[in-house]
Amino acid sequence: MSTESGGSGQQSDSEIGRPRLLQRVHEAIRVRYYSRRTEEAYVHWIKRLIYFHGKRHPETMGEAEVTAFLNHLAVERHVAAATQNQALSAILFLYREVLGRELPWLDGCSARRDRRDFR
Repeated sequence: MSTESGGSGQQSDSEIGRPRLLQRVHEAIRVRYYSRRTEEAYVHWIKRLIYFHGKRHPETMGEAEVTAFLNHLAVERHVAAATQNQALSAILFLYREVLGRELPWLDGCSARRDRRDFR
């Protein structure tokens, strides 16, 4: 058996001794004592982001990819504003707390809720 990586030129998290991404997410959430349901929701949205972009690692994604995913949820999937905000919170947590990267273009960003006129 060969001990070389699969020819991609980059080593995976497990090859360099770091836990895999989702394991790191679970650990970061538990250290902060978030609820089990929050953990489940954040992991769900992080997986959706990864699968939306063909299983690319979030470290290789930038503004365009994150924005494309959030726009997809809003425009094509027609998810509610609260759902969009939950996905945004999960992505911000991933980048800030797990990957240690800021996403300045998303600061102060949230989905608009439709205002209903009660007459």
